[in-house]
Amino acid sequence: MSQAPPSSSFSARVTELVRRLGMPVVVLLAALLFDLVFVTDAALDDVGPRWVDFALLPGIFAMVGCAIWARRRAAVAAMVGAFALAFFTIFIRYLHTPTYSSVLANLSITEVVAGTEMVFYVARKVRPGAAFAAISSLVVGALIAVFGRYTYGDLSYSTILQALLFGSFLLVAAVVIGASGRTRTVQREQRLRRLRRINALAKGQWPLIGALALSLLFEFGFTYDSGTSGFPVLFCSIGAAVIAVLSPRRPADAILGVAGLILLSALVTPFLRLGYDYQFPGGIPPAQMVAGIGVVVNLVRAMPLIKAWPRIAVLTAAVGVGAILNAKRPGFRPLTDPQEIGGLVVAAGLVLGIAIAVGLFLRSRDSERTQVMKAAVTDAQITERMALARELHDVVAHHVTGIVVQAQAARMMGEKNPQLALEAMGRIEDAGTEALAAMRRLVRSMRGDAPAGASDLSEQATTDLDADLRKLADGANHGIKTTLMLDLPPDLPHEVGRSALRLVQESLTNVGKHAADATEALVHAEVTGRELHLSVRDNGREQAHRPAGGSGGYGLVGMRERVALLHGRITAGRGPDGGWRVEAWLPLEANGDDG
Repeated sequence: MSQAPPSSSFSARVTELVRRLGMPVVVLLAALLFDLVFVTDAALDDVGPRWVDFALLPGIFAMVGCAIWARRRAAVAAMVGAFALAFFTIFIRYLHTPTYSSVLANLSITEVVAGTEMVFYVARKVRPGAAFAAISSLVVGALIAVFGRYTYGDLSYSTILQALLFGSFLLVAAVVIGASGRTRTVQREQRLRRLRRINALAKGQWPLIGALALSLLFEFGFTYDSGTSGFPVLFCSIGAAVIAVLSPRRPADAILGVAGLILLSALVTPFLRLGYDYQFPGGIPPAQMVAGIGVVVNLVRAMPLIKAWPRIAVLTAAVGVGAILNAKRPGFRPLTDPQEIGGLVVAAGLVLGIAIAVGLFLRSRDSERTQVMKAAVTDAQITERMALARELHDVVAHHVTGIVVQAQAARMMGEKNPQLALEAMGRIEDAGTEALAAMRRLVRSMRGDAPAGASDLSEQATTDLDADLRKLADGANHGIKTTLMLDLPPDLPHEVGRSALRLVQESLTNVGKHAADATEALVHAEVTGRELHLSVRDNGREQAHRPAGGSGGYGLVGMRERVALLHGRITAGRGPDGGWRVEAWLPLEANGDDG
């Protein structure tokens, strides 16, 4: 019974889209979407002149184009990107367009992402001298944008320091990552393996990665508001996010690492003199909270809950310390109100329960997929073994039976007529050669030397059943005269023709082994309606002694299996005249249950 192909899930389609576009393009498009929403909202609000904020969009789209262009012409794209930053800075100043800050002051998130990707491509693809010139031009363009777009007085010292710190971090990270990926023949295979591991790690985790990216962007805004004193908490959040993404490899250690960073962040926050606006409602920064949920999901997914709960308890204790010390209240006073503590406990328990439930669901789904894959592999192995068994019985046994029959005839007739013995020896030689070739085909198939998706067994499908049946009858390896009555079209399906050939071959082999005193076998094959009708019968009688080579009892079993695979019918038994008759009806089109 055939099974309908499974429909692609939304997660699989998203993963395939990301794979086709590439992660840099996906990140760039996500940043562009964010800026479009933000700029549109700013342009239509009641603060300042309407529509004027749309003047930021030409520069944003120019940087997007340069970043995509950098995948092919990195150095030229970087130079053009630097010019675009400087030109649109003049354009923004001329129109008195208000700017907003993201990671770098006065630069949109799309411009920052595009500039970082251009630095990465330049460091990876361009020679050192040209790369230095291109990256320097981008740095100058970014500095012009940071200091040239500010229209409301002088820049503060904290703004300048933040821009330098964040800009230096992004610059160094992009250069290091890009330079480490420079193409070298000796390192190419290692780099491909690393990329495969990273792709396998990120595959299926796009919801967690997206939530971490949004929460980190949210924390960047808080850090700007708090000045440089918020950097320790931000670095703890970045570390927790990295550990959460890597947690599928070692989830038991990852949850302890995230718990440690949450506890460290909770303990240092009261000493950083952060403002009231920096405090978070639950006392835990958003990125750290998302990272904690992610590691709990991956831990429960990877190991039984009975083994996972001690580590979950450690993470819960760290979150509890953070909530008690840093929940949003004036003055950073520890939380002592039982009602507030109870509310936080309920909220934390709900979030933890959801994370555990998601982990259990994914664990169950993984187990089900594993069982399905094992069952599919087992079914494929059984099917292949059965096919090999049928082929071994039908082909090799056919030739070996012919050898035995011819050898018996040669022994009986050799003394009376040596010429007949010589002719029988020639037929024995031909049958042995064919048997050896069939054995080699079977061994090659079992060793897996056939091309992927094909095997010698499948390649043996007949293309002309009429000619193959006549060749089989002319070979006469079964030692019985065979009469053919064939009415076959030339366009029979290959699998139907192949199965029909094997059915006739096995039937004639049985005639030679089991039909005593048989002098003739009749093979009748014709197409009636939508079926191929086969009939093989002989005029012999049942043997009273054991046939040559013994009787394994697998001939009729193999024939029934072949017919069942094509959803046909077969009958075998003694006819009214005493001879043996095999009849089969094979559909020319698939008519099985497709459900």
